[in-house]
Amino acid sequence: MKRSPKPDWLRIKIPSGDDLFKLKRDLNSRNLHTICQDARCPNQGECWNKNHATFLILGNVCSRNCGFCSVNSGVCEEPDINEPEKIVEMAKIMKLKYVVITSVTRDDLPDGGSLHYKNILVKLRKEFPELRIEVLIPDFKGVFSDVETVLSGKPDVLNHNIETVRKLYKNVNRREENYDISLSVLKYSRSKGFITKSGIMVGMGETREQLKELFSDLLENGVEILTIGQYLQPTPDNVEVIEYIHPDTFKKLKDMGESMGFKAVESGPFVRSSYNASSLFEKVSSRL
Repeated sequence: MKRSPKPDWLRIKIPSGDDLFKLKRDLNSRNLHTICQDARCPNQGECWNKNHATFLILGNVCSRNCGFCSVNSGVCEEPDINEPEKIVEMAKIMKLKYVVITSVTRDDLPDGGSLHYKNILVKLRKEFPELRIEVLIPDFKGVFSDVETVLSGKPDVLNHNIETVRKLYKNVNRREENYDISLSVLKYSRSKGFITKSGIMVGMGETREQLKELFSDLLENGVEILTIGQYLQPTPDNVEVIEYIHPDTFKKLKDMGESMGFKAVESGPFVRSSYNASSLFEKVSSRL
C-alpha cells in the first residue's frame, strides 16, 4: 500500500555540516553505532550540538524483528570487547555531558548482553565522574538478574520503551506477552531506587482510552518520565502509519500524562526516547 504523504509539521531539514560529517567518520573508524543514525532519528544534529549522544552497543543487528523498527535483524556478531574503550574515546571527542547507552536485543547471548552494558558504564564512570548516563535497555526476557547486572553499573536513568498500547502489542512487537514483561522490568528498576523512564509511539491506530490505560499501567509500575513521539514507517515492510498526529494533540497528551502523575513528559511529532534526555533528568532529579 502506498504510504500517505507527510503533513507539513513533519517536514524537517536533514542535518549537515563539516562537524557532523567528521563525527560520523570518527564513529565509523571505530566501528561504533549510534541509534541516531541506525534508527534514522530526526533530532541527530540538534542532540549532537548539545553534547548529547545515544550509542548503540552490541552491534547493529537485532535478534528480534519488531514491526516498527528499522534496525536490521538476523545473525548477530560477537560483542566487541573493546567497545567500552571506543565509547570513552568518542565521549572525549564529542565532549559529552549526557550519554544514552542502548542496544539491539541480544536474545542469542546467555545474559542478553547485560554484562557488556555494565562494563561500559563502569568504564564511563571511571573516566567521566560528572557525566550523566542513561541506559535504554531491552526487556532481557524479564530476567531480573540481567537487569540487576545493568543497574549495578549505576546509571542515572533506567529507560525501557514499552512502545505502544497493549491491544497493538502483538502486531508491533510480535509477542503480546512482552507488554507485561516490559512493565515488570520497569517496576523492578524503580523498586531498586532508580529513576525510571519509558517511551511510546503514536499514530498506529491506538485510541485515547487505550493510551490512558497505558499511562496508568506505566505509573502503577513506577515510571516517572514519559516520552511520546510520532511513529514514522521507516520502510514499506514495517507497520503502516494509521494517522499523523497533530502537534496540538501531542500537547494534550503531555497535559494528560502530567495530570495523571508523571514527573516529566516530552511529547511531540519528532520526540524520541533520548530527546531532551538531560532536561527530563534534571526536572525529575531536582524533585528527589
